[in-house]
Amino acid sequence: MTEPADVVVTRSDSGGVATITLDSPSNRNALSPALTGQLREHLAAVDKDPSVRSVVLTHAGGTFCAGADLSAAMASGLSPEEASAAGTEAMTAILRAVITSSKPVIASIDGHVRAGGLGIVGACDIVVVGPSTTFALTEARLGLAPSMISLTLLPKMDSRAASRYFLTGERFGPAEAQAIGLVTVAVDDADEVRTVVSELTANIAKASPQGLRESKKVVNTLTTELFERLADQRRDESAALFASDEAREGMTAFLQRRDPSWVSGSGVSGVTG
Repeated sequence: MTEPADVVVTRSDSGGVATITLDSPSNRNALSPALTGQLREHLAAVDKDPSVRSVVLTHAGGTFCAGADLSAAMASGLSPEEASAAGTEAMTAILRAVITSSKPVIASIDGHVRAGGLGIVGACDIVVVGPSTTFALTEARLGLAPSMISLTLLPKMDSRAASRYFLTGERFGPAEAQAIGLVTVAVDDADEVRTVVSELTANIAKASPQGLRESKKVVNTLTTELFERLADQRRDESAALFASDEAREGMTAFLQRRDPSWVSGSGVSGVTG
């Protein structure tokens, strides 16, 4: 793969383990066109590489992924519908690539995860997090909804917990994430994340490529079926929300670091046409 001038996702291989690193800490590894494009390329490459037995997806900086790159989307010059369609298409491709990859994908995280980043976490087969990890599904606070990413989250999360965090947007930590099924292993020390991931990849290396591929298909049956059945519908819902006046107000308020009108007390009448 030819590396672009602005590299925001990197890959390194060792002992049959391909480590893919989200490496754009300046924007908190937000899902910019560059990041999503490079991540898709790396996921496709490792899936075809017979020397790779497992994939570790990790991050540089204190945030694993901040979700959509709202500033890039609003400054792109595209219409809200066009920007939403491009972003949703990229997210759909990433989630599908992780779910259907023939290689186990392990998320190794010790940092913040927001919005669309949780969808990637939900798609991974195994998730190991450290003490600095926090999660939040903030879409509802912006006039949006976790539409596309619900397809990977709802099969993994406890349904009552999903209702709470989808609706409140509040933060929760590693212990809660493990308790509700979003996380596989939560550890109390950052160095222990690497230790646990190394143990997991060593055990995965003992399995045959066919065994891994077919076992992953079995365990992801419900997620895959839900994804293929509802992906188009969730994509259209996301596009409609992104193009709405209320979402435009929510995203603008977020970028301006102020409360949106419905929090400040002026109500939503001024943002719905």
